[in-house]
Amino acid sequence: MSAPLAVLPAGGGDGRWRWPIDPGSYDTTPALRAAERAAIADLGAGNLRRLGGCDLAPGRWQPVRRLLRPLDDAAAALESPPTSHRRRAMLDASAVVLLRCAQGGRSYWAWADEEWAALIGRDQDGFRQAAPAWADDAVRPYLAAHAFLLGGFTAFCRLGRLHRLILAWRVFGRDRVDGEIRRIRSVLAGWGYRLGREDDTLLPMVACQVFLLNRSPHIEDLGTALFDRIRSEQLLPGLRLNTLHAMQRAVAYLGFCDPPAPRAGRLPERASGGPAEWAQWVERWHATSTLTPGVRGSIRATLLKAGRWLEAEHPEAADPAAWTRQTCAAWVAAVDRMNVGDYAQRTAAHGDRLGKPLQAAAKAAQLSAVRAFFRDCQEWEWLPRRFDPQRALGTPRSIAALLGPNPRVIADEIWAKLLWAGLNLETADLPETQAGHFYPFELVRAITLTWLFSGQRSDEITRLRVGCIRWQHEGAPITGDSPQVLARDGSACSMSRRTRPAPRSPNRSTRSSARPSRRGRPPAPASRSLPTGAPASGQTCCSPSAPAASPPPTSTTPSSPCSAARPESRTPTCAAPSPATGPVQRSPASSTTPRSR
Repeated sequence: MSAPLAVLPAGGGDGRWRWPIDPGSYDTTPALRAAERAAIADLGAGNLRRLGGCDLAPGRWQPVRRLLRPLDDAAAALESPPTSHRRRAMLDASAVVLLRCAQGGRSYWAWADEEWAALIGRDQDGFRQAAPAWADDAVRPYLAAHAFLLGGFTAFCRLGRLHRLILAWRVFGRDRVDGEIRRIRSVLAGWGYRLGREDDTLLPMVACQVFLLNRSPHIEDLGTALFDRIRSEQLLPGLRLNTLHAMQRAVAYLGFCDPPAPRAGRLPERASGGPAEWAQWVERWHATSTLTPGVRGSIRATLLKAGRWLEAEHPEAADPAAWTRQTCAAWVAAVDRMNVGDYAQRTAAHGDRLGKPLQAAAKAAQLSAVRAFFRDCQEWEWLPRRFDPQRALGTPRSIAALLGPNPRVIADEIWAKLLWAGLNLETADLPETQAGHFYPFELVRAITLTWLFSGQRSDEITRLRVGCIRWQHEGAPITGDSPQVLARDGSACSMSRRTRPAPRSPNRSTRSSARPSRRGRPPAPASRSLPTGAPASGQTCCSPSAPAASPPPTSTTPSSPCSAARPESRTPTCAAPSPATGPVQRSPASSTTPRSR
């Protein structure tokens, strides 16, 4: 009993791995004999662990020899580092198995996967609760190896955190396992998989568990039935199925199995609920509408939510033909008072927002969905025109007033780069086609400086009147064509909108000197104010009929606008107010302009 364990080769001459344990060579009687149980109890844990100074008298060990010899043979077949610590762990694993046999009255040859899993534990804590106190954490992997070689254990999905790669190395041999993984990895690397990289750790974990489940480390033995069984019995976690899919593709490419079936994708469950009649109308609309699939799906979800509201509050209006203006008013009021999660089929995704009032944009979207549904049904003559959806289901002013842009904050260093780029704009910075630049460079430069220094939106810039820039010097107004003033230090200009003649935020003379010339353009119709629709009282700077701007008093280089305002060139700074923090008071912003910081 004190002889060192010999490492028996588990491979044949052809390099293939052979199962090292032959059950036919052992006495595999399931029941534990009375003499065996008495011998285990007599030896005790100290002798069963075969510590130094233990009693090795053959007479005491003879009754348990039929149980001990297969355990020693299985330990000898493992490719484990020949260290004293590993040898101690292997001897302790044999002692734990013998003690468990005495407790249950059955030999390990008759243990089911559940019994092996209970002994090994789902994790280290579970193992410590089931094993004796003297069995340390290094014993658990050797128990898994005994379960695999002696009990045919393959329920590794029940073991939780257990390093499958190290277990496969010890059972099959490290060189053999790494060589098979390299064959798979080379195929995946040729296809561009990340799994084909040498630093990937996911493929070895999945491949080793597949080898253990197949009881063979050779990819030639991997068949289509094995991959199908792993998926159907969920022998791998869901997060590992993508790796399994790629592995089967590589094995199929090598010619040892069929390729995996194309995955149709895991689509979420379609929303449902509400009266059946209402749901039929919703599905009919969904099948007929020509909107994009995403928009149709969003409107369908809102309509089914309205159906759940109908079922709870107005069951008599389950037929869309029964809707009246009173029903529309009730729906609008319900949406205005609705909270997150109300009449929803699933609320798990809402998190901490559950129960909070809907935002104005969500309210407007839900009203728009029902409005589009009734508008289309009336246009297609499915429903009688009992009300106008645009009026009866319109967004209330109290909700519309809360709709607006959500400007983001631009970092100071980003704004400084934008300001510097605008002040140093050159012709080479503009995109050019075969016909040249689409817009005159002077126009682009003027609009760029106008946006940078005024913070106005695109529609506001197009409505700027000719003469909106007013020059001031020491508080006194000066005409814009006074060349002697532009060269003085301390001169500034202010810009007023058409609707507010009062001076606006002060800016330097850069923008005025960059105004483009509009000579030779045909007259254009009078522009109208976008907010009011009324005719503009004057010509705008961007209209073709605007008079030519006065030429700048001095001209240096187009790429240095500040040099045109003063005799000596100055380095551009960030002193100008940004569009989000400047003192200019603004009207509600458009969502299509880069105005906010």
